[in-house]
Amino acid sequence: MTLSREASTPDFGEWAGVERDLELTDADFSRIRHLIYQRAGIVLAEHKREMVYSRLAKRLRQHGLIRFADYLSRLERQADSSEWEAFTNALTTNLTAFFREAHHFPLLAQHAQKQGGTLRVWSAAASTGEEPYSIAMALDEALDGRTRNVEVLASDIDTEALRRADAGVYALDQVRKLDDARVKRYFQRGRGQHEGLARIRPELRAMVRFLPLNLLAPSWPVEGSFDAIFCRNVMIYFDKPTQARILERFAPLLKPDGLLFAGHSENFSYITETFRLRGQTVYVRRPRS
Repeated sequence: MTLSREASTPDFGEWAGVERDLELTDADFSRIRHLIYQRAGIVLAEHKREMVYSRLAKRLRQHGLIRFADYLSRLERQADSSEWEAFTNALTTNLTAFFREAHHFPLLAQHAQKQGGTLRVWSAAASTGEEPYSIAMALDEALDGRTRNVEVLASDIDTEALRRADAGVYALDQVRKLDDARVKRYFQRGRGQHEGLARIRPELRAMVRFLPLNLLAPSWPVEGSFDAIFCRNVMIYFDKPTQARILERFAPLLKPDGLLFAGHSENFSYITETFRLRGQTVYVRRPRS
């Protein structure tokens, strides 16, 4: 028996639009883009509209609102409201991993071994902590555990991400991507209700200091001099003038031979003359004339 085409073909329909219970107009999206740029320097592209809806819709529902316009008006009326923090956290992207862009860490280790006295490194977009803890591991290994005078400053605008970083607890799946020696040396395995989790060992945690910081703030609660600054995969969210201003502010916080590490898709060579490229996405400050 031969089935007809109609009988043998599954019933496929047209794509239906995603049903939304909240209203996000073009004007609302434009206001959101303007506010997050003012607050955090983040440039939201047009294609981020769905992301914006899904993340901010949670905030509206929590406040019992159905219109983005009402939520944004409330924000604008209350300049000091804690909701600004939630708004910024919601629109911040936290994509990170331990030893991401691995070629940077041997360079950091070599640089650390040449230095004397206090060694300071700043992770300027620390997210949930994988980067600053990777820095701390690399320094501990490079210095054979002699890290008494080592400090890793870890900052981020996203306070919720920093809270998770400060806790230093990660899913085992994240940690298992490291080699066994590092896992045993730097992590404690969870048991009982913490099964499936791993925690940074207290000795390594003590090397890192976490600090909420907005790179667009008129002043930063940090003091130089740093041996290295990691500012990776965050500049891509800023426009070129904002990038240039941040780089100019980094320069005096670095030691004369200090290193600036950028993300794999970032190129600072055409933004400022303050830094010159030394290696793959690694920069040094140009000597002052």
